[in-house]
Amino acid sequence: MKITLITVGKIKEKYLRDAVAEYVKRLSRYCKLEIIEVADEKTPDQASETVEDMIRAKEGERIMKHIRDDMYVITLEIGGKMLSSEELADKINTLGIQGKSSIAFVIGGSIGIGQEVLKRSDFALSFSRMTFPHQLMRVILLEQVYRGYRIISGEPYHK
Repeated sequence: MKITLITVGKIKEKYLRDAVAEYVKRLSRYCKLEIIEVADEKTPDQASETVEDMIRAKEGERIMKHIRDDMYVITLEIGGKMLSSEELADKINTLGIQGKSSIAFVIGGSIGIGQEVLKRSDFALSFSRMTFPHQLMRVILLEQVYRGYRIISGEPYHK
């Protein structure tokens, strides 16, 4: 299985980069992982809805350049479906059984994901109704994908 993580922006904090590197290393025995970072747009303070829509659209165009037709696209959205770790593991496993060999997880920028990307999404996933910094969300997602592969493999993992 190939897992592609498409994210808006770079991780600036060393502790988050270190955590991402650790999960990249751990996941290497279960799947082929690629992380693609697209440039983020500066959002002015008190930006109007129109300006925010334009920013999401620009970031969305950058994301769409990396989404292939054969990818199963999972967008991270506050309003998406919440899954347990076991349910996410089952989803990844079922996609593989169904012949999907490439999953793309999309983490938008600080103001969300553009409409073009949302329309292309095959599944909207929510980790919580709370908002998390998108750099931290990358670590949380990678941890859950790693946990999922441990569950699929029947290997122990802390609860």
